Amino acid sequence: MRAVVQRVKNSSVSVDGKKIGEIGNGLLVLLGVTHTDTEKDVNWLANKIKDLRIFEDESGKMNLSLEDIKGELLVISQFTLYGNCIKGRRPSFTEAGRPEIAEPLYEKFLEKCRSFNIKTECGEFGADMKVELLNDGPVTLIIDTINMPK
Repeated sequence: MRAVVQRVKNSSVSVDGKKIGEIGNGLLVLLGVTHTDTEKDVNWLANKIKDLRIFEDESGKMNLSLEDIKGELLVISQFTLYGNCIKGRRPSFTEAGRPEIAEPLYEKFLEKCRSFNIKTECGEFGADMKVELLNDGPVTLIIDTINMPK
């Protein structure tokens, strides 16, 4: 799994002009799934994101987690995170998980995040979505479970 994590003041997602998810202070997570991902990847990544200390404390240091600030999550499925642009000018998406693999893992990721009692909103898997955000910092991180401890 691959995630682009952005610290935001607020974020929302719309489908067909209708807002379907919205958060205040917290994290926007763009989530990509590859064909070799498992529930182990889901659990590791959800815990990693929950525990990231990327919010400022009273001294202005990045020392607080999403839980510490009672922040919120907006999770958007994004297969294009597995786009390979090495050859040619059109990305190849062969590393992106097929919907029958990716959608259940995306749903498990949402379920895991909600189990932390963190408000977790989401987009619509496979839909054409419009995402708005006010990036805070900006703070943007890329996390890939290929790098998780085995």
